[in-house]
Amino acid sequence: MAVPDRPLPHRPGAVSLFFVAKAGVFALGFWLWLLTLVLGGGEVSGAHALAAAGAVTTTLVGVVLGARLTLQRDAADRHAELKRLLVDISWNAFAAAGNADALGKVLPFPAAPPEDGRPGQRVPSRERGGRGDRR
Repeated sequence: MAVPDRPLPHRPGAVSLFFVAKAGVFALGFWLWLLTLVLGGGEVSGAHALAAAGAVTTTLVGVVLGARLTLQRDAADRHAELKRLLVDISWNAFAAAGNADALGKVLPFPAAPPEDGRPGQRVPSRERGGRGDRR
């Protein structure tokens, strides 16, 4: 995607980024604690199980939150690009309608009601095969 020359839109995720970093710090702490227990030797105890469970859990939480943050940022970029495209399309259509030399190029917006004075009146006989009756 090209880098826009307009100011960047609001990008969500400041709070999510905090929680991803927090989960990373906790995961690092649990992994270091588990490494310290393993290298210290001795019998496997409940502290080993707690450190291993904490390390795995906080690592998975960090990965899930990081993936969510990435998806949010990508969705915000896509949304901003879609808004830019819609503005460009509407502006181009407006400019084309104002610059049209002949009426055949652009369909103008209706400015006045039809000659008979009844806007939007439909003819049922043309819609349902010619009889005009409803059953």
